[in-house]
Amino acid sequence: MRIYLGLLIFLTGCSTTPIGRAPDFTPQERTAEREAMFNPSMPDPVASTRLGPTSQASLWSRDRGSLLGDRRAMQRGDILTVVIEIDDSAEISNSSARSRSASQQAGIPQLAGIPQRIDPQLPEGASSAALVDLSSDSSASGDGSVRRNEKLTLRVAVTITDVLPNGILAITGQQEVRVNYELRELIVTGYVRPEDITRQNEVTYDKIASARISYGGRGQITDMQQPRYGHQLLENVLPF
Repeated sequence: MRIYLGLLIFLTGCSTTPIGRAPDFTPQERTAEREAMFNPSMPDPVASTRLGPTSQASLWSRDRGSLLGDRRAMQRGDILTVVIEIDDSAEISNSSARSRSASQQAGIPQLAGIPQRIDPQLPEGASSAALVDLSSDSSASGDGSVRRNEKLTLRVAVTITDVLPNGILAITGQQEVRVNYELRELIVTGYVRPEDITRQNEVTYDKIASARISYGGRGQITDMQQPRYGHQLLENVLPF
């Protein structure tokens, strides 16, 4: 009984999808976005005193809550939208050819009469006048080509998780969409400059430094497309 139970547990662990139910969402209690929202950065006292009482009494205040205020994300815990429009293509073609031909001959036609004494003792047809006659001919050619085309269009909301000393914003965002028994997840991290954020509170992916964009999924379809653990192990171990 214990053997069958252990075998069942082993077979269950070979699949990342729970049996009979859809994959679970990632818990949000300990995510970086939630931590940044619950623990925002302290207000900047210099910025508050820079406005002065005259600016606070003005009808056209630059405060974020006013009509003309700047509502772009700029503090820890703020949310902005990342626009991902990747349409890359690359094509590389290489061709090489090489050929070489060589011929070498060596012999002793005259050396103090020694060849004349040796020739009668050699087999019929052999002569010391051409002891060595070598020739070689080699050629090699190779062709290689790489063609790649990638297209991805997505929009995802990210959270500012930290404001660096130089003013650069660290962003992190995660989006999960579950359709039936397949969970598609999008993860975006990186660093952006506040001036690259548009008035619509958006930033394009090509302005994100150290961008890490991951788009994948987990579920029944993903499991069927992946080889089993035993097959992967054999592929790495077997030399043929």
